[in-house]
Amino acid sequence: MPKFCANLTLLFNEFEFLDRFDAAARAGFRGVEIQFPYAWDAAVVAERARAAGVEIVLFNLPAGDWAGGERGIACLPSRMSEFRDGVARGIDYARATGCRRLNVVSGIVPPKLQERTLRETFVSNLRFASEELARAGLSLVIEPINTRTIPGIYLRYSGQALALIDEAGAKAALQYDIFHMQIMEGDLAKTIEANIGRIGHMQVADVPDRHEPGTGEISYAYLFDLVDRLGYEGWIGAEYHPAHGTLTGLGWVQPYLDSQAIRAAHARPPADGAR
Repeated sequence: MPKFCANLTLLFNEFEFLDRFDAAARAGFRGVEIQFPYAWDAAVVAERARAAGVEIVLFNLPAGDWAGGERGIACLPSRMSEFRDGVARGIDYARATGCRRLNVVSGIVPPKLQERTLRETFVSNLRFASEELARAGLSLVIEPINTRTIPGIYLRYSGQALALIDEAGAKAALQYDIFHMQIMEGDLAKTIEANIGRIGHMQVADVPDRHEPGTGEISYAYLFDLVDRLGYEGWIGAEYHPAHGTLTGLGWVQPYLDSQAIRAAHARPPADGAR
């Protein structure tokens, strides 16, 4: 049965950020992901997650001036030093919060910069990040993103991502966001089936409006059954904009959350009096 984590950047916005850990736990989630947690003290974030009983599954490495419109710097040759400083910052934050997986956002292609330069820069940064994370006992993923949501994004196809990982010789995996890849590629089931062993994290939202599964064109029941049959053991991040409020829109995931809770209860050792 697939296991789902709540993206606290997009879900539970009815609450202040630090209160979203408890809100997610009360809704049944046992894991959470965050796009960029760095504005909050790592010790406070770790304590909120611990108190709520949720695992911080994933967050992004620093990605430049996001508020100013940047969408990553990993492909930009003039920002290599900043990217590598960000890797160190991400590792420190992950250690402090217990997160074991970090994602790279590639960046928007600048005018007149040649593909060869972009590729060489990204491969070099990918190799560096994967080596540093592996040394720290952490996992790295890279995420292709659709060009409708982020025009000009460098990393946009799953095959491109896997080829770059291979070229870098990197200990990295694919973050397969079904929303982005439906827009860019389609053929979701075949792509997932062909690459399931190289997918380190998945994310979901429906197309076209990036609301919860069941509000658009993707057959998510079919895909969830597929990843279950394929034996995928990673997390699936609920990264979407709720159509009518977070709790109202959780019907699609509730059976899976209930199943996770049952499995967790069975996995706990019995109390002394129950032996």
